[in-house]
Parts: sequence; structure tokens; C-alpha cells
Amino acid sequence: MPRLFLTLVLSCLTMITLAAEPPEKTAHAFLDKLDAGDYAAAETMLDARMAAALPVEKLKAVWESLPQQMGTPKGRGETRTASAQGMPVVVTRLEYAQGALLAQIAVDADDKIASLFFRPAPVATAAPAVPADANFSEIDFAVGNLPGTLTLPNGTGKFPAVVLVHGSGTQDRDEAIGPNKPFLDIAHGLAAQGIAVLRYDKRTKARPQDLASRDDYTMDDETTDDAVIAIAELAGDPRIDDKRIFVFGHSQGAMLAPRILAESGKAAGAVMLAAPARRILDVLSEQIHRQFAADGSVSAEEQKQLDQLSQKIAIIRGKDELTSADTLLGAYMHYWRMFDAVDPVADAKSSKQPLLLLQGERDIQVTAPDWQLWQQAFADSERVTIKHYPALSHIGIVGEGTPADYTTPGHVDTQLIDDAAAWIKAH
Repeated sequence: MPRLFLTLVLSCLTMITLAAEPPEKTAHAFLDKLDAGDYAAAETMLDARMAAALPVEKLKAVWESLPQQMGTPKGRGETRTASAQGMPVVVTRLEYAQGALLAQIAVDADDKIASLFFRPAPVATAAPAVPADANFSEIDFAVGNLPGTLTLPNGTGKFPAVVLVHGSGTQDRDEAIGPNKPFLDIAHGLAAQGIAVLRYDKRTKARPQDLASRDDYTMDDETTDDAVIAIAELAGDPRIDDKRIFVFGHSQGAMLAPRILAESGKAAGAVMLAAPARRILDVLSEQIHRQFAADGSVSAEEQKQLDQLSQKIAIIRGKDELTSADTLLGAYMHYWRMFDAVDPVADAKSSKQPLLLLQGERDIQVTAPDWQLWQQAFADSERVTIKHYPALSHIGIVGEGTPADYTTPGHVDTQLIDDAAAWIKAH
């Protein structure tokens, strides 16, 4: 699932030629104007779509909301330039008293700002070493051509095992967001209870070039296929019980877990944390609408953006051939058409394997409508176990139900990990 970051304003990216000015110069000039409080001048640097989405007052509100959430600004850090569908994207680290954000600014061929996206910066620290008295160890374990880590309980014998499957976006093996590393917590927590855990860098993180040049890639290329490879490689390891390999999916990974089970044929079941129950574009539309309405109202400009989103969704769900030039939130329309065809509840119903559904009540991305659909579908099922956690956020950490949950340090709830371990051992 697309993560709800602190601020998200994206226009659709299109194929372009090189800009007249270095994109870094344009992006830094834009940030300079925001720093100076010259929002009118900053607005003139936006392309037409962005200007409609971010008139002066809205741009001012977005920029000035960041210190309210992150503390006093402390300057800028390093800058790097990536690309999305042929457009340069300048990524600049913004330092604040309570952490850092990454400002992602796409610059078009006319030196205009085509998209603006703020997200928590990964904490620049290595994963903590395994404690000397831990009853598990970690070893390198590749998943195809993706680097990974196998957390292995001490001792001999064939261990039950879990493959961790990421949520949306560019995820490392720890699924790091801000100071939090939920997959590291889960791996260590399960391994301490005798369950081997494989986690790996997502393809969009480790090998983005595999997808960047294609306009026909799907959620399977991004997520499903690598999870299937991970299961197969675990099944061939003599330390692993090949009859007790489970998928542990989070968000998008949870949504696709039944699909992964079906494609693999080798997994014994799945744990689904924060799994959307509705079609992906319905959830995405709700997330964007909720963000626009966060200040108590939806402006005319924001409503225009929502209308444009609805038009794009209608095109994606229509029968006409899609063009490779058009995108939605940086991904090709073909990607969304294929993903939107996934019916999570129907896939879960058609699965023969046991499932464990875990949901935090303070999740601001996968919300009550999804949870209610899962309950309606499986309330009387002996094959599907459902557990609910009143205080937990989207990443399984105690939260307040706000975007600050992603930047507040914490650890995945021990009860959630214990519940998952008990369920895995029971199956």
C-alpha cells in the first residue's frame, strides 16, 4: 500500500527531455524560496497541475506544518538525484530538531516543479548487532539477485520459517521508516522463539533499474515473484522445515499474501498485518481524500485534484487501451490496472492455507472499512484467525493514529509478535 507520509503532493510524471537548468539548481532555488517565506515566488516555480494543487496559502500551510511535526529546522543535508519515468527527481535531506525528512522534487523540461513529496528520512545507522546472549544469529542469504538476511535460531534441526514481504515503496530489508525498523523487530522477535526469518531488500530498493525502463511491470514483478523465490530458496535449505514455511506480509505485502501462497504452492500459510480488504484504487482514493480533508475542509483546488484522480481511476478501470506516457502517482497506468484487479478478500477465501489477520486500531492507512470487511468474510472461519490491537499503528507499533507515528521511535508490539509466533507454531 502507498504509505501516508507527512506530506504528499504528486502530479503525474511524464516522459520528457533534459531540462535547461540542472535539476538540483531548480530544486534548491525552490527550497530557498520556501525557507525565505516567499511562497508567491515559490508558487511561480510550480507547473500548472502543481500550482492548482498548491496555491500560495496551501503551499504555505504545507511548508509550515513540517516544523510543527518535526521541530525547529536545522538546515539541509546531502542531495542526490534519481529519476522516475524519465524525469529527474532531486532528493534533499531536511534536518529538524526531532529528526529528518527527505524532500523529493521532480523537475520537468521547463524547469518547473512537477511533484513535491516529503517523507521521513531513514535513520543513518546500521542494524544493531545481535546481542552476545541471543539465542539466534544472522547470516547473509540472497533472494535471487536481491540481498537478504536470514535470522536463524541457535541449535540444530529443521526450523519453521517466515518470509517477510514489504509494504509499498522503496523498502529495505528492515522496512525502515524514520527511526523504526519493524521487520528487524519481527525477525528478532520470532527467531528468539525458534522461528527462522528471511528478510530482503525489495526490488525497488536494491534493483530499481529492473523496473525503471519498463511500462508493463506489475505488482508481481515488484513484490509477488520475489516472495515466491524466497519461499523456494528457504524450502531448499537443510536447516528449514520445508513443510512449515509461512509468508508474513505487511500492508501491500499482506494484501498480496494469498496471491503469493497460490503462486508458490510451497508455503503453509500467511500472517497478514494491516492488510487492505478493498481494491487498491479505492483505498488510495480514500487516503488522498482523507489527507486533503485533514484541516477540516476540502478546497476547490483539492477537489479539482480529487476529480482528476477519479477520472484517472475511471480510465484505469475502463476497457480502452492505456498509453505508456500516462501515470498515476509515478507508476504507469498498466501497473494500476493489474493491481486494481486484485480482490484481497476473494483471494483469501480461495486460499486453502490457514491465515492470521492482524490489525491495529490506530492505523491511518488501512482503516475500519477494511477491518470490517475482513470480519464479515471470516468471523466464523476455522481456517482464518483474526486479532485486533487497539493501541497499534500501521507498522505494529503503539501510536496515536497520526502521521507522527512513523517518526516516533518505537518497536513492534511484543504481544503481536507473540501471537504470530504462537500461531505459526500451532500450524
